[in-house]
Amino acid sequence: MTADGLALAAIVILLFPMGYFLLAAPAFLLVKLDIPPVTLLLRGMFNAHFLMVSIAGIIGTLTFAIAGRPVFAIGIGLIAAFAFWSRGSFLRRWDAQLSARDAGDKCAVRRLRRMHWGGMLGNAIQTVAIVASIPYVASA
Repeated sequence: MTADGLALAAIVILLFPMGYFLLAAPAFLLVKLDIPPVTLLLRGMFNAHFLMVSIAGIIGTLTFAIAGRPVFAIGIGLIAAFAFWSRGSFLRRWDAQLSARDAGDKCAVRRLRRMHWGGMLGNAIQTVAIVASIPYVASA
């Protein structure tokens, strides 16, 4: 496979977890986050999302570096680094809100929902940026 083919394959691999999350996360808008199994399932989905984007981003970064495209390697590397950093930070904040909710804080559910929206927005922005870069990857 050529370097161009590897680069496009790396983009596709990165788009799989992002696309899945883009389609699956809005379903949780239809349920209340004061139900413990729902919030634990959503937490697990965020955890898996950040982990998979980190791994796919590392693979993509290495692939673009090998293909001799440093600008794309840096861009995908930034996405991987953001996902790696966000995983720990986001899950700590999520767990704090779960504890607050379980302790009786009524505003914790609203903060969980806001975090949910923020996670979906961040993923959507990154997905759009990657999809928008496909013509540049293919033509370079």
